[in-house]
Amino acid sequence: MNHDHYASTYICDILRQVHTIAVLGASPNPSRPCHGVMDFLIAKGYHVIPVNPGHAGKQILGQTVVAHLSDIDEPVDMVDVFRAPSQLSAVVDEVLALHPRPAVIWGEYGVRDDAAAEKAEAAGLRVVMDRCPVTEFPRLTHHRAS
Repeated sequence: MNHDHYASTYICDILRQVHTIAVLGASPNPSRPCHGVMDFLIAKGYHVIPVNPGHAGKQILGQTVVAHLSDIDEPVDMVDVFRAPSQLSAVVDEVLALHPRPAVIWGEYGVRDDAAAEKAEAAGLRVVMDRCPVTEFPRLTHHRAS
């Protein structure tokens, strides 16, 4: 898939179909983008699980933080990645080891690795990179109206 552009239907389908989202790299610091995205997703009705080994066992926005994706004890539909692009391949490997597997890996702004995306897509996952659900969510609202 070409990750330079995403059709509105692709983004809308993802945002409609996912319910449980793991935010990898979550932070309790309100000035961090991941904190704002987490708050937005919770406000939109998604079940959000923060993932950060440095804050495991603590609460972020009322959600208990887990150390690793493998520590989540329920199925996850999407992993929202706030990590360096160089870490995306390792994240894909971690996601592919989960059972059941999430359906989507979403790389936030600046998180893009085409080889990692190709590996995830070859395993049947949907991938979005260098985008933010907060800025993409209006597509869903607009797409519903059309």
